[in-house]
Amino acid sequence: MVDSALAQIESVIRRDPAARGLISSEPLYGPLCPGHLAEAAAELAASCRHAAIVTGFFIPAADPPAAETDGPPGAVVLAMALQAIGAETTLVTDGNCASAVRATVAAAGGDPTAVAVCPVSGVSVDGRSAASIWIDDFAQNGPGRTVTHVIAIERVGPSHDEESLRNQQRVGPPPIQEFLSTVPVEQRNRCHNARGMSIDAWSAPLYRLFEKSSARSKSWKTIGIGDGGNEIGMGTVPWEELVRRLPRKEASAIPCRVATDRNIIAGTSNWGGFALAAAVALLAGKTDALSLVDAKFQQDLLERMVADGPAVDGIARRPSATVDGLPFATYIQAWLEIRRLIGLD
Repeated sequence: MVDSALAQIESVIRRDPAARGLISSEPLYGPLCPGHLAEAAAELAASCRHAAIVTGFFIPAADPPAAETDGPPGAVVLAMALQAIGAETTLVTDGNCASAVRATVAAAGGDPTAVAVCPVSGVSVDGRSAASIWIDDFAQNGPGRTVTHVIAIERVGPSHDEESLRNQQRVGPPPIQEFLSTVPVEQRNRCHNARGMSIDAWSAPLYRLFEKSSARSKSWKTIGIGDGGNEIGMGTVPWEELVRRLPRKEASAIPCRVATDRNIIAGTSNWGGFALAAAVALLAGKTDALSLVDAKFQQDLLERMVADGPAVDGIARRPSATVDGLPFATYIQAWLEIRRLIGLD
């Protein structure tokens, strides 16, 4: 019965009402990363002692420039579920997204001062970036010492270069010539938004917490949650597979190269976070911990995030208590169905 519920939860988040992300390609090309939701939930329920949840996607072209509403609500609800099973959680973001993430945490009744904030800019006397120093300190001296799992929810990561393309797991040889001919040099190894704009200048390199080449992260299990192809975790999917599924002219440049052990793809990244929270709670017999997370709770999160952050709808690029251009009545349906599947309604 539990396996059936997990499969149904995954089905609920595999919809894309606005036809703007990867999920809309699945009727034509098939599901991406099927089963990863259940596998990630089982891993967390069995062995998570401390999760670092990384979120916050900055929209520099918004009015005002701010973090988008997709990501932090999913992170907060997931943290609630993990805390209910006895795991410690640390929300991680950067300086440009900190106020929006803190506002979301406060709206959920948490401690906004506990959010770990990486600087976006600054250089030390030895030439190292402030962000690199912060990341090393987080891993070696801070919360990272006890972290068992690192989870990204709607967090941008760098695009491919020739080396990362060669290192990806795939059937057959990497499409090097196609990559070189379609992705300009200046767009390689850059963090992009969905419109193909490089946002490295506005985003701290928190993706380094997920890089397997880093000695600090070798013992961490990693999970990515995204919806558009440019988020941490999408390196799990071959570059060429993402390119053919993305409906935009910028498709070849934006796929993120950073892979994770599990990668959850949803119509909005918040839905992926909600689904993982529900699946963990269901496996651990702790669904009551999410009983107060109803439609009003979710709406309050968005409204407080927008008002106190501020935050913006990532598609509309303006302050609005909506996610990815979806009216709240449409957006909330996925969570209401998930609540029913875990016995809360």
